[in-house]
Amino acid sequence: MDVALKGKRVLLVEDNELNRELSKDILEKEGVIVDEAEDGDIAVEKVIHSKKRPYDFILMDIMMPRMDGYEAATQIRALDNKKLASVPIIAMTAAVTPEDKFKVLEVGMNAHLSKPVAIPELLSTIKDFLGSYQQLEGELSKLL
Repeated sequence: MDVALKGKRVLLVEDNELNRELSKDILEKEGVIVDEAEDGDIAVEKVIHSKKRPYDFILMDIMMPRMDGYEAATQIRALDNKKLASVPIIAMTAAVTPEDKFKVLEVGMNAHLSKPVAIPELLSTIKDFLGSYQQLEGELSKLL
């Protein structure tokens, strides 16, 4: 399923300003609407306050100074609002050991991309998860 990214909303969580700007530029060229957070605690607050217009996905750095990506993802997954709690989260990190990849999944993130992130892999991963997420939402709405 080929999913268009134009008009999708992303929360880009990255403490490194240069990495954030590069990722933002790539995404905006694809028509993605990018909101930014420079730490995990800010990301959690932005997700909580996105009820009227939730994010379509989150790109989450892991190593950040105040709240790391693992804790941020854990708090997002624990939100009472199930739509907000289930937003696809894709980790973007230089931590690439099997243990790191396992921990990403263990805290509820959907995918692991290693830094530096290859643009085609990033876009492909986002499209895959958005397509799966939209399909699941469609199936759930039929049941309700």
